[in-house]
Amino acid sequence: MNFYIIIPAHNEEDAIAQTLESLVNQSLPANKIVVVNDNSTDSTQKIVEEFAGQHTNITLLNTTSSNTHLPGSKIINAFYKGYEVLDEDYDVICKFDADLIFPKNYLEKIAAHFNHNERLGMAAGFCYIKTNGQWILENLTRKDHIRGALKAYRKQCFLDIGKLKPSMGWDTVDELLAKFHHWELLTDESLHVRHLKPTGINYHKASKFLQGEAMYKMRYGFLITLISAVKLAFKKKSFTLFKDYMTGYFKGKQNKLEQLVTEEQGEFIRKLRWDGIFNKFQK
Repeated sequence: MNFYIIIPAHNEEDAIAQTLESLVNQSLPANKIVVVNDNSTDSTQKIVEEFAGQHTNITLLNTTSSNTHLPGSKIINAFYKGYEVLDEDYDVICKFDADLIFPKNYLEKIAAHFNHNERLGMAAGFCYIKTNGQWILENLTRKDHIRGALKAYRKQCFLDIGKLKPSMGWDTVDELLAKFHHWELLTDESLHVRHLKPTGINYHKASKFLQGEAMYKMRYGFLITLISAVKLAFKKKSFTLFKDYMTGYFKGKQNKLEQLVTEEQGEFIRKLRWDGIFNKFQK
């Protein structure tokens, strides 16, 4: 099974070597690894060049964009820079963050899952962060959600969902569209991936309304957005976030932002969300 991996990287000198080291030592090596050095001002480029000089499956691509770290658009635009230099001879394409340490058997086990189930469209392990000297499950982790940090897509699923959306919420809408196209998702609890920098640590303050805008663009509707905003704010223990999410939703609606899904897909997504809400209340 041919794995192609794209790693967007911006000022990752403290982590990128550990990520690449864990990937070059996989029991099932990736066929191609493209690191997209996105406007880094540190030694990221030099570190990747050293790895590329030693490993023929690693390629460095330098690109320039804004230094503002807005979730969604910056990372996915960098991803596409890497995607453009790849051929189509892959079975699984991965978008990985540049601050992850993968267990040695990670790709081998992901490949086994894809080989076992021909309708499996996306698969991943779980992210762990270091807290008080111990590696614990990152609090954004859910068994029914594949984190944006470590996405792996079967080729046909990747094409069916229209690839990745350069927008906040891309790592939710991809799963919803995969289900719309009758693909299955899998998270493997046995695959512990070390996440060296917690999600969102470098996000720019201008991103605070983007989560709510994403809910509008995914056609959640007001009630589902309200419930989702309450849930997320409670999980992150911040009422301010709830206000930001709802403000973002109304800003998106007022400005009639371009939506990420069709009306038919939006109807499917709302039904899926309501089913999930009702199932949780029944437990």
